[in-house]
Order: sequence, then structure tokens, then C-alpha cells
Amino acid sequence: MSDRTVADLRPAGPMARLMQRKMALLGLALIVLVVAGAILAPWIAPFQPDEQLFDGLTIEGAPLPPNATFIFGTDLLGRDLFTRILYGAQTSLVIGVVANGMALLIGTAVGIVAGYFRGWVGSALMRFTDLMMAFPALLLAICLAAIFQPSLWIVALVIALVNWVQTARVIYTETTSLATRDFIAAERTLGAGTGRILFRHILPHLVPTIIVWGTLGISTTVLLEATLSFLGVGVQPPTPSWGNIIFENQTYFQAAPWLVFIPGAAIILLALAFNLVGDALRDVLDPTQRGRD
Repeated sequence: MSDRTVADLRPAGPMARLMQRKMALLGLALIVLVVAGAILAPWIAPFQPDEQLFDGLTIEGAPLPPNATFIFGTDLLGRDLFTRILYGAQTSLVIGVVANGMALLIGTAVGIVAGYFRGWVGSALMRFTDLMMAFPALLLAICLAAIFQPSLWIVALVIALVNWVQTARVIYTETTSLATRDFIAAERTLGAGTGRILFRHILPHLVPTIIVWGTLGISTTVLLEATLSFLGVGVQPPTPSWGNIIFENQTYFQAAPWLVFIPGAAIILLALAFNLVGDALRDVLDPTQRGRD
């Protein structure tokens, strides 16, 4: 058998399998587009996000529709909507990454500790997790955001505090299964300490799950941030956010629908993109899915 034939029989790596999925590539393309727009906003945005343009309104004071100068039109204060969408992407991505990162850290720590030690420690942690899951996430986030002075970092912290529970439950289940495996028992027999077992043997097995939940969680975070900002307890003006852009311009929904539809479409597309990539990663990194493509 030739080397080429042997190579063809080898299973493709995770990245190669991911690249074979058209919907995952579409999601990646959308994410790259949004990230590039957010990073390059200071250079490609035609105006400043809070710049009120003298010619940004009609004579009657209504927002301008999309045209050659303002490709997304203007808002009720005469600000360029395209510019605010670009800068709003920065807010959504920062909160999505920061809040989801904190939620992953909290959920992973709680899940590993509860799943490995079990006993009263695991029971107490998981009962607390169940208690947190009993509260509607949106209602809890609104209450926490209302208590603290809303800002970008406070909103990220609030979202992290309500989004870690699902990760904790999944990590707990997998850790409980791993802790009973023979190779973990062998490590204990050889005198390996708790830290070595957790960080050298259990945590590496959880990395695929953490990656998948991290990717899927960003879409949930983006939607929750947009909802909080729309309700007025999220990122506060003048900092642009896709949610508060809709909130500020909702009174013009009938007269200037682009002020709501464009940021709404941006939110939906970004959430969809991360969901597409997350679903593909789940299939690619799940050993039970190998060979089914």
C-alpha cells in the first residue's frame, strides 16, 4: 500500500473536519467580518460615534434614510448609524468575550470541584447551582444590573454571574464520570496529588467541552447584553451598543424602520455565527461523532 493510500485512510484532524462544514465556514466568515469591523472602526468609520451632523437630519428633524453619504442612514440625533454599528460591535464583542470568559472560569471551577470531591462539598455546590438555575436568567440579570451602576464592565460581570450555571452542570457531569475511570484510580495508587490529577489528567479531557460551551456561550451573552441595553439597564449612552441603539430609536420604528432593523439584524447574525461554529465544534470534537461525517 502506497504512502498516499495510507495517508488517505487516516482520519482527518479536527481543523480539517471543521473546514469541511459549509455552515461552520459561513459562521467563521461572519465572525471575522464583525471582528474586523470592530477593530478597524477608528479607521473605516466615516464619522465619530457621537458626532451630531448638521446635515444628518431632514428639515423636519427626521432621521435621514440610507443614502450615498450615510449608507445606513442617521439616527434621531443626526448621528451616522453605520459608524455607531461599527463601534457597537466593539461593545458586543468585548462583553461577549469577557463575560463568557468569566462565566467559563466560574462554571468550570465549580463543576470540577463538585464532580471530583463529591460528598458534602459537591452536594452543596450543585444545590447552589440548582438554586441559581431556578431563577430566570434575564430577571436575575435585570435585578443585578439595577442594583449596580450600569457600565460596560458591570454588565459583563452581571452576565457572567447568571451564565455560569449551565457550564457548571455540564462540567460536573463529565468530571464525575472521569473521576471514576481506571487511569485516575491508577494515578491515586501511584501517589499523585489532587492538584496533579485535576490539572494534568481531568482538565485536559474537559478542554473540548469548554471550547464548545465557550463558543456557544458568546451568542447567549451577546443576546443578553442586547436585551439589557434595550431595557435601559445595560451599557449606557453615549457608549454605542447594538441594544441601546434600538432602545434610543424605537420611537422611530414606523417612520425610520432601518434604525431598528439594522442593529437587530447585526445582533441576530452575530449570535447565529457563533451558534453555527459552536455546533460544528461540538460535532468535530465529540469522539462519538467521528466517522459519521
